[in-house]
Amino acid sequence: MGWDWTDADDIRRRLDDGADPESWSGGRPLHRAAAFGSPEAVAELARRVGDVDALENGVTALWEAVMSRKPENARALAAAGADPWRPLLGGWSPGRLSLAGPTPELFAAPQGVSLTLTERAAAQEADRLTAALGDFYYDGTGLACVAGIDAAEAVSRLQAAPVDGELIDGLLEDPYAYDMDESLQIIGVTSVPGGCVVTQPWGYAPQMPGVLARLSAGTICYGLYANPKSGNQGSIARHGTLEGWDLHPGGEPHENDTSGQVLAAYLYQDNAVAYACAFAGLRLDDRRAVAGPADVWVELPRRGYWNH
Repeated sequence: MGWDWTDADDIRRRLDDGADPESWSGGRPLHRAAAFGSPEAVAELARRVGDVDALENGVTALWEAVMSRKPENARALAAAGADPWRPLLGGWSPGRLSLAGPTPELFAAPQGVSLTLTERAAAQEADRLTAALGDFYYDGTGLACVAGIDAAEAVSRLQAAPVDGELIDGLLEDPYAYDMDESLQIIGVTSVPGGCVVTQPWGYAPQMPGVLARLSAGTICYGLYANPKSGNQGSIARHGTLEGWDLHPGGEPHENDTSGQVLAAYLYQDNAVAYACAFAGLRLDDRRAVAGPADVWVELPRRGYWNH
């Protein structure tokens, strides 16, 4: 099949020639089509499978359609008999999850099924935050989103020193023209509603364990490195201790996730920066704290930050 799951005629021909509607490359074709295909392709596969609500990694094809923001695919699956109200990850059903997204009218909700006030507020803040940040290129950026402290307190905790403005101008213009051992010591810090953001548009320093441990004393912070080679890498530090490492902000939820984690994964899918900010309760009005120019640029003292 390759990557194109939109051609219903091609899928129909393959199925007529004996292709298995239940298996493709270790997964289920209907799930793949629900996330990446066309409504016609989804409908063709749905009428060929034994169970339109069969599970893959704990979710149905309808869940995949909702998670992937494919409302027409979701409608095709519902028309084929898929159940929008079957609880799946974190107690969420595809139908109730859709109430928090861009198409809350996707299914007719049964009596008593709705979002809680907290969930509705989270969805509204996600809309606001993602719009405030907008679309921008952040590969290679390191962040620490810290709750409850401002930029001055963050600088104090890190015992960092101010940096010459001309050096910062040069770094922002072409960071890779500088020696990495030097540029990795320089970070930007900006106060935002709810806390502060520590940023490095050219490296991973803000999410090094030693940095996160110092910043998170008495509070919580979420570290992010948008690794150009391997994708977004997240970490959580609370009260000076690293609680989570090698996380995947902006990715899909997992089978053992809590209700809140599933909702956050849905609201901030493919937006790791917004996810990191939201996790720490930061309410940015724009992306300056992430992309620069920061409130203050400082140099970290030389320490072994990988052993906090």
